[in-house]
Amino acid sequence: MPEDKCTVVYNAVDLPESSGRLKMDPIKQTEKLVLFLGRVTMQKGPEYFLRAAKKVTEKFTNVRFVMAGSGDMITQCIREVADLKLGRYVTFTGFLRGKDVDKIYAMADLYVMPSVSEPFGIAPLEALSHNVPVIISKQSGVSEVLTHVLKVDFWDVEEMANKILAVLRHAPLQRTLRQHGSIELRKFSWRDAAVKLGEIYESLARK
Repeated sequence: MPEDKCTVVYNAVDLPESSGRLKMDPIKQTEKLVLFLGRVTMQKGPEYFLRAAKKVTEKFTNVRFVMAGSGDMITQCIREVADLKLGRYVTFTGFLRGKDVDKIYAMADLYVMPSVSEPFGIAPLEALSHNVPVIISKQSGVSEVLTHVLKVDFWDVEEMANKILAVLRHAPLQRTLRQHGSIELRKFSWRDAAVKLGEIYESLARK
């Protein structure tokens, strides 16, 4: 398809109505919470999230990695947690919906999306809308348009771990990612996406 015939209309996000912290056992309130939220499938790269978690816990132990979601790799991921001896650091929540999604974002100190392949990826926008710093894979479509997030190759678990540690250890970095991410989010509006799509249809109709 000729490039001049292609127009990209990016996804957007609805802002949450309210926010707040949630106490959820067995997670301690003092623990830093690193969140994976999405389908637990090969496309989403959950195994790379767990391998990075192992490297993080070798240097930083006051942390909890939460895998929120379901999918055909859930059993494999549970086995991987056992093999990596990560049992005390990883919590599986199963599939979350509605207010439970808002609550887990409200608890999170960092959201990680290590997708192997991702046409776009709305979850990072949702995380930013809940004021959560974000790490995404360079292989995701949303990495084309987000600037104030940390980016890493999905397979580079060493670098992923280093970036997770940087956010957890350095409050100024976390604060900067929150502030700038919140500002950047303003350019993602479903209304704007709809207007742009309408303009494309009108242009084609005129032709």
